[in-house]
Order: sequence, then C-alpha cells, then structure tokens
Amino acid sequence: QGQLVESGGGLVQDGGSLRLSCAASGRTLSSYAMGWFRRAPGKEREFVGTISRSGGGGSTYYADSVKGRFTISRDDAKNTVYLQMNSLKPEDTAVYYCAAKTSSRGGSSWYDYDYWGQGTQVTVSS
Repeated sequence: QGQLVESGGGLVQDGGSLRLSCAASGRTLSSYAMGWFRRAPGKEREFVGTISRSGGGGSTYYADSVKGRFTISRDDAKNTVYLQMNSLKPEDTAVYYCAAKTSSRGGSSWYDYDYWGQGTQVTVSS
C-alpha cells in the first residue's frame, strides 16, 4: 500500500511563511492530480488548492481564501508535491492534508480524491 506523508507544518507568526511537502512512497505521484485540504478545529474539511498531472499541464486552482498567498507545485522526479504558504493569517490555522486523485485534473470536492495523508498541523499566532 502506498502512502502520502505530509511534513513542514509548525508554529508561525501572523504574516509568516511555511512550505508543506507531501511525499509519496509506493505510489508514483506523476499518475495523479494532487490536492491540498485543511480542517480547522470545529470546522468542515476545506479545499485549499489542486494541481493537475504534469502531463495535464500542471495547472493549479485555488480557493478564494488562499489565492495569491498559497502556491502548489510538484516535483515528479522527487515524487513530492509542495504547498508554499505566504502571508499566513491566524485563520489559516488547521491540519493540512494532501490527497491524490486518479485523474488528470483535481477538483475542490474532497470525496473525489482516492488517497490521503495523515495531515500536518499549521498554527498561525497573532
């Protein structure tokens, strides 16, 4: 069974930056569209952004709440997807999850994704 493992979370001040990584073992990420989601305490899982397969152009799409601040990229040679988060706000505090979808393009619906990581905590202090 393959795994997705997120890393890079932590505590950062308001306005700071973090880069999350999602590394795959036992799976070839180039075969998947990838998504990032988050869940804040007491809230529903929320779409953050997605990146299509490189063969599909590697296009990205973001939630309005993070557009212009967050950037998703992928390095298929390293079997890793990244989420660069800049200008972080306290409302970005959540557990962040990466997910893989067996398709060329991702989407904003969490139930469309086939495989999930365990998540990494991001806390933004004011």
